[in-house]
Amino acid sequence: MLTLTADPSTPTETRPLDQSELVAEAKRLKAETRALVLAHLYQRPEIQDLADFVGDSLGLSQQAAATDNDLIFFCGVHFMAESAAVLSPQKTVILPEPKAGCPMADMVTPEGLREMKAKYPGVPVVAYVNTSAAVKAESDICCTSRNAVKVVESVDADSVIFIPDRNLAAYVQSKTKKKVIPWPGFCPTHNRIKSQDLTRMKEAHPEAIVLVHPETDQAIMAQADQIFSTEGMRRFVRESPAKEFIIGTEMGILHALQRDRPDASFYFPSGDEQICPNMKSTTLRKLVLAMERRGPVVTVPEDIRLKAKRALDRMIAIQ
Repeated sequence: MLTLTADPSTPTETRPLDQSELVAEAKRLKAETRALVLAHLYQRPEIQDLADFVGDSLGLSQQAAATDNDLIFFCGVHFMAESAAVLSPQKTVILPEPKAGCPMADMVTPEGLREMKAKYPGVPVVAYVNTSAAVKAESDICCTSRNAVKVVESVDADSVIFIPDRNLAAYVQSKTKKKVIPWPGFCPTHNRIKSQDLTRMKEAHPEAIVLVHPETDQAIMAQADQIFSTEGMRRFVRESPAKEFIIGTEMGILHALQRDRPDASFYFPSGDEQICPNMKSTTLRKLVLAMERRGPVVTVPEDIRLKAKRALDRMIAIQ
């Protein structure tokens, strides 16, 4: 029998599975366990191809809640699997790579947020979904990159504390008259996209439409034709007659864009700098191992889960 890891004590015919065998084994295990596989748009192409749903973080968590599958394999990073567990407490949510974290989410802690709330008493907190469940539990309402402006506008206050992304906060501030008080966090991958690289790319491809994520620096957003979430970019590309696009987000989205628009060309201004190592840490081998072991399971303490769910539910109610 073929196994995932070679053990010196086993017969010599035992060997690691190659990629095609891993795909077949993953499909077999998925069918056997009636599991749902979710993959973020930044995941490796082979993971996206295997997934039942591919999308952004909150959309995937909502897909998990809407299906009748009791076993969820979330190919993304930790805060995403936590959100799925918050919305679907009766289901088993598994993160195939437990070390897949989010540096930006780690930049804000419950303790730090409580200190900021004390500094601005009574000011509501809008938490980007790229935060831990414990931080969401300390917040009033959540938002995504797609609905951040709408969420801030919905809050009954003249000022909001916005966590943890300073770049998304700056984008929201440009779209609202409310005072947005930013937490000084950022996405390292989006921050590595350089303005000079984008300028050179625009000069090389003058007909290309520039699409960037609001997690990018303000200098990048200033050069954009459109500013979108990952799903927003994908939707725009599907519907656009244009044939060239410059993309200012993590390079994993290229797989879905090429699948949607094989006739179009896509350019990434800063190349490999636009790769998130955390998103790429989930591999087929790790996914199959997680399927075999039914773990590691992501859990959220009930007191935190209920408070985090309240913040998520408030956002979902205004969509």
